[in-house]
Amino acid sequence: MGRVVAVHQPECFPWLGFVDKALRCDVFVLLDDVQFEKNYFHNRNKVRTTQGSAWVTVPTTARLGQRIDEVETAQDQRWRQKHLATWTQSYASAPFAEQRLSFLRDLYSKDWPKLVDFNLAIIDETFRAFGVKAEVIRSSALACPGASSEKLLGLCQKLAAETYFSGISGREYLDESIFKRAGVKVEYQEFHHPVYAQRFEPFMPCMSSWDLLFLKGSEARALLLDPSAPRLEKAFL
Repeated sequence: MGRVVAVHQPECFPWLGFVDKALRCDVFVLLDDVQFEKNYFHNRNKVRTTQGSAWVTVPTTARLGQRIDEVETAQDQRWRQKHLATWTQSYASAPFAEQRLSFLRDLYSKDWPKLVDFNLAIIDETFRAFGVKAEVIRSSALACPGASSEKLLGLCQKLAAETYFSGISGREYLDESIFKRAGVKVEYQEFHHPVYAQRFEPFMPCMSSWDLLFLKGSEARALLLDPSAPRLEKAFL
């Protein structure tokens, strides 16, 4: 299939579909030079709790139209203690609690003026834990102009991609014709969420991928990629 490139905006404690995408490409581009979206996954994600789920949200000082790599965290840093308390209350008795909580305690002991740096530290640890081998590059370092399909194609061309691996939602907006003219093949991710025993019933999909890391440790990657594992029918975005 040649060199496969995937592009995704940097998420906070990314979900399993994000990790699955990274496991299936050679280069994973973190799209950090596009507009920050309020109330999206740039600064928050879900944690499984006894009540169902709860958001861990990083408060920011984002302004309208600001790029992701420019967004600063709020001056009030009490969110770090709140996050850590949520993780601890939800997973203190999980099989791999100490391993995960040790990283989180260190993470939250530091100041994070920029949201993107906080997210990159989490993504780096997440990829290490799931055994992601893809090269990770920030789009801001590649300086590709344009928007939407043109920008994505430009990133692929700079990285000598033979295949662009898109999320399934790309079917709704991607201009495949310009990729075809450029000789870049387009493939779409069809991610079906694995079903596994969480700490609380019933099973709730689309939590942070750390839910699985707390429960399965080094076996999380195998479960995520196991074609025989029980999965939900719907292909999640």
